Amino acid sequence: METINQENSANESAKRKGGRPVKAVKRKKTLTIKCTSVEEVLIKAKAKQGGITVSEYLRTLGVSGKVVMLVKTIPAEHLAFIAALNHLGALLNQIAKKRNSNDELNALERAGLKTLEERIKVIVFSIEKRNI
Repeated sequence: METINQENSANESAKRKGGRPVKAVKRKKTLTIKCTSVEEVLIKAKAKQGGITVSEYLRTLGVSGKVVMLVKTIPAEHLAFIAALNHLGALLNQIAKKRNSNDELNALERAGLKTLEERIKVIVFSIEKRNI
């Protein structure tokens, strides 16, 4: 009888050689919730926004009452660069409109373009400096 028990325990340990290690606390219980289609979309979107699964999102919300969300922010230099590019695009549109109607640029418009060009160079330099 003892030899059979020893063989069974030897077979069980041989079966567990590889694979994922056994978790100390395994989540075996399943909870099912009912919600509308809109609520389902909102829950999935919030979980995705937080970079976690729906199960993790709902479990954290249910246990602690709040979920810490990961918020991605755009660096200020990038926002300034985008704003400068938008401004430059507006100026280029004005230049194209004047050139297509055979009007010349006045001194103020030329000065504005030169100032904007210098600002863009400074912003590009600061972005390149930060990435190096």
